[in-house]
Amino acid sequence: MHCNIKAKSTAREDPVARVGPGMTLGLRAERLEVRVGFCSERGRRPGNEDYGGIYLGTAQDRARYGVVAALADGVGGAKGGRVAAELCIRGFIDAYLSEAETKPVRWTGARALESINRWLHTIGRTDQALEGLACTFTALVLRGGQAHVIHLGDTRLYRLRDDRLVRLTDDHTLSGSGRNHILTRAVGLAASIQIEYAVEGVRIHDRFLLSSDGVHGVLSDRQISAVIARRDDPDESARRLVETALDAQSADNVTAIVIDLLGVPEPELADLALLADAQPIAPLPKSGMVVDFYRLDAVLSDGRYSRVFRAVDQATQQAVVIKFPKPAVGADAALRRAFLRESWIATRVRSPFVAESIEPAGDRRSRLYTVMPYYEGETLAQRLVRSPPVSAATGIDIAIKLAKGTMALHRIGIIHRDIKPENVLLLAAGGLKLIDLGVARLPHLEESPAAPVPGTPSYMAPELFAGAGGDELTDQFALGVTLYRMFTGFYPYGEIEPFSHPRFAAPIALATHRPDLPAWIDHVLAGTFARNRDERFGDLLELIFQLEQGDERGRPVRIERRPLYHRNPLRFWQIVSAILAASLIAALLRIGHR
Repeated sequence: MHCNIKAKSTAREDPVARVGPGMTLGLRAERLEVRVGFCSERGRRPGNEDYGGIYLGTAQDRARYGVVAALADGVGGAKGGRVAAELCIRGFIDAYLSEAETKPVRWTGARALESINRWLHTIGRTDQALEGLACTFTALVLRGGQAHVIHLGDTRLYRLRDDRLVRLTDDHTLSGSGRNHILTRAVGLAASIQIEYAVEGVRIHDRFLLSSDGVHGVLSDRQISAVIARRDDPDESARRLVETALDAQSADNVTAIVIDLLGVPEPELADLALLADAQPIAPLPKSGMVVDFYRLDAVLSDGRYSRVFRAVDQATQQAVVIKFPKPAVGADAALRRAFLRESWIATRVRSPFVAESIEPAGDRRSRLYTVMPYYEGETLAQRLVRSPPVSAATGIDIAIKLAKGTMALHRIGIIHRDIKPENVLLLAAGGLKLIDLGVARLPHLEESPAAPVPGTPSYMAPELFAGAGGDELTDQFALGVTLYRMFTGFYPYGEIEPFSHPRFAAPIALATHRPDLPAWIDHVLAGTFARNRDERFGDLLELIFQLEQGDERGRPVRIERRPLYHRNPLRFWQIVSAILAASLIAALLRIGHR
């Protein structure tokens, strides 16, 4: 069996160059790392009409264009099927690279394929030696933290995630028994083409498979999953898949490209902004409706700018939470920025104490909203209305988790700007999630100078009322106020009304409301919401250390007193001698009286 990889070289003169048989490529860019395996066999056919390629380029090129893997299968029975496949792969890669990297992948991919289609269709009609020149085509573009899929025909793209195999393309063939080999779409088949495009979020350890119909024509999705879910080296997985298809008596060319995603790049804000701008802000749905295959159940909250539903993803039966923006005159830009923030942050932060996000497939989404997993539990604000009050041990545990979640945001330059009990979710299993990142401050996504500072007044640091934009120390202030309210139900500086300019007097001591709590908790919290920025903790790591160690320091110290014999043997024997002497004298006196 002959297995090799055809890869885009760094030299533009030879856009698709061969790499030796059996070779696996490990690609590491600044933030993107993949490993690729390839195997192809002609099977029972006289020649191999499959052609695959992958673009590598230089590190700078990868940062601009990402990684491209593509597979084409020459239409069987037509003249020049292999020629069509190779021309399509080479032409697509070169055309994609010739466009400005600021243009959307969907646009550049469609433009490239439309040009190639006209070229192949013209040649197929005018050159008798290449009559009917056509091929199927599937491309995967990994760029900006997303997987872009461009597809025509019956080659396929699969994704393996968490040992679950999902097909990301549809077969463009006639339906019905004995007709599924008849293509309805292919490059060069007609004067115009209808391209299937989709975009998916990516995760570390995602595994992608590009296969020709010589593989999936004889192997079921379950059989394919059984091979690639073994997580062998990509090259070994591709070879094993081809061998399995040949053993199943495949009568076609057999090709597989396996791609492992080992490092996920940061998403491009420009790409996310384009995605947000493309989604309409539609009228609010109601409970019982189905939106993009999400069945909306109970309303969890109904605020000024959004309505939040508990829902079920009917495709996976996963319980989720969906937030829909409320249409408002002049508010579209702010709502889209909030969507952009939450989408971008969710792809960057990795913390068990910060809520995750789910990105629906690009062709599934019909309107603007955000999706996150449904977490069983209650908000800290809901917990505070119940008795008994939060104990010292429970409160310290919540404080440490919340501080760690906030610190995870700060480590990647993100300021939450609205930490409060309503945005702290206490999980039924004992965990915690910091939620609602719609007003977070992101690097490289600053507000205009006139934009109002977001936040809830009673949790805002004094400098925010003076026009500061918010930073790690203002988040720390809000965190401290949140913890103070968790223990007491009150605010250290009193409740602050919106649009007011408060005067920050001395905070009320924690012991005023909770004399049962250790004094060290009052001391630590006072350091978080100090009026003077310089008196707060320099880093949340210091706060976490104080919370973790403070409980030990606050406990009574038990001193084990050593026996006098060990501490002062001389003194011990002096006392014993004195006691013996006194006993002897007393005994003599009793004898004398007799």
